[in-house]
Amino acid sequence: MCFVLYVGTEKPLPLREWHNEAPDVSVKSLDEREEPIRVHFSKPEVQYIGSTSGCGCDFGSVMYQTGDWPWWDDGEVDPEQDQRERRSREGLIESLRNSGEPIVELYGVWDGGFDFRTPPLIRESIRVADILNRDFRFKEQGFYTLQIDQSLA
Repeated sequence: MCFVLYVGTEKPLPLREWHNEAPDVSVKSLDEREEPIRVHFSKPEVQYIGSTSGCGCDFGSVMYQTGDWPWWDDGEVDPEQDQRERRSREGLIESLRNSGEPIVELYGVWDGGFDFRTPPLIRESIRVADILNRDFRFKEQGFYTLQIDQSLA
């Protein structure tokens, strides 16, 4: 089971394949199974966006449990995982800034039998700095409206 992230935009992002030998952020069109997720977006274009792991796991996420999104931090940092997450977040922001759009929508879920028609559990407005913060985690079934500051591009 993997975390997956979807992006809603006015115009489609350029498609970008994920390559095992050079892991980076990827963008692909929705497949037939994922199509129902469109219902949650106000933007006309909805695409899958993958992290350096191929899925969305390297963006950093937390699962919904007992009415909340707990995150246990024992203070120990795995330098390799930290590097992958940082690279993934920076690649995500770069891709979104390159779109030229001032506002995009993001919806993250855990895939593995998930019904893509299931509505978000929470909706939040966030900024680029939030995602780039090392402690930020996408919430399972969290829907985000992201304001992109183009002046930092």
